[in-house]
Amino acid sequence: MADSEIMVVDERLLKDKIYIVRGTQVMLDFELAEIYGYETRYFNRQVQNNRERFRGDDFMFQLTEEEFENLKCNFFTSSWGGRRKLPYAFTEQGIYMLMTVLKGELAIEQSRTLIRLFKGMKDYIIENKQLMLSQADYYTLAERVENNSKNIESIKGKMITRAELSDFMKLFDRSTQNEEILILDGQPFKADGAYQKIYRSAKKSIIIIDDYIGTKTLQHLVHARPGVQLTIISDNKLKLLKLSEYNDFLTEYPTRTIDFIKTQDRTHDRYIILDNETEDMKVYHCGASSKDAGKRITTIARLMDTDAYREAICTLLTNPPLVLK
Repeated sequence: MADSEIMVVDERLLKDKIYIVRGTQVMLDFELAEIYGYETRYFNRQVQNNRERFRGDDFMFQLTEEEFENLKCNFFTSSWGGRRKLPYAFTEQGIYMLMTVLKGELAIEQSRTLIRLFKGMKDYIIENKQLMLSQADYYTLAERVENNSKNIESIKGKMITRAELSDFMKLFDRSTQNEEILILDGQPFKADGAYQKIYRSAKKSIIIIDDYIGTKTLQHLVHARPGVQLTIISDNKLKLLKLSEYNDFLTEYPTRTIDFIKTQDRTHDRYIILDNETEDMKVYHCGASSKDAGKRITTIARLMDTDAYREAICTLLTNPPLVLK
C-alpha cells in the first residue's frame, strides 16, 4: 500500500479513547484493535505472543471489574457491550511497544499518531497547570475528600476545648507553682495523685522499672491495695535511695515489703507494670522518674500492646537482687 493510501485515525477522535485509570493515561485493547484494524482476539493474541515485551504495569494491565464498570458508566458506547473478559489497558509505553509487535506501515503510522497524541496531552497539562480527571477519578477524589473531612471531625472531637485548656493552664498559675503537675493519658493531674491512681488499680502486683529511685518512689507505693506484691527493678544509680531510708519506710509501713532487683544496666526508659501474671496486665510508660514527679511537666501513658513486654519483664525478674547500702 502506498504512503498516500494509508488511513490514519484523526487525532481528535483518538482523544475520546484515552482514559485516566490508576492516575495514568491509557487506551483499551478493543479500541486499539479497531484502530489498528484487528479483531480484539487477534490483537490480544499478538500481544500475548510477545508478552515479555509488555511485562510490568507500566506497559499494560488488566482492568478490575470496578474500574471497567466506572468507565462504562461514564464513557459507555455500543462497542463496549458483550465482553466476556475484562479489557487490558495500554499505557503510553505500551503503545510504543506495539510498534515492535504489530507489523506494517499502517501499524507504524497509527502508533506514531498515538504517541504524538499522548505527548501533546501531557504538554497541555504541563503548560496549563491543570489536572485532567475523568468523571470516575473525580468521584474517587470526592470520596477521599469526604473521608478526610470525617477524619478531621474525629480529630476535632478528641482535641482539648478552649474551656478545658483554660482549666489546664490554671495549673501553671503562680498561685499553684509549687503544685507538682503530671499528664496521665492526656489529663492533667497533681503528680502524687496520678501515681496513687495507678497503684490503687493494681489487684495482684506492681512492678516499677526505674534506674533512678528515691524516697518518693516508696511513698507512692503506700497507696497500693493491701496484699499487692511490690517489686522495684533498678540499679539505684547515683545511690539516691539509702538502706536507712528503706528501713525507716518499713518501720512506718511494716506491711509494705518491697522486693528489689537489679536492672543490670539493661533498661533506659521507665515503666510501671500492674498485674503482670494476669490477662489484665497493664503497662505504663513514664516520661520521668517518680522521684522527680512534678519537678517538670511530664507524661505517663498507658501502652496497649502488653504482650510485647511480657518476655522482657520475665527476663528482668530473673536478675540478681539489688542490695541497698
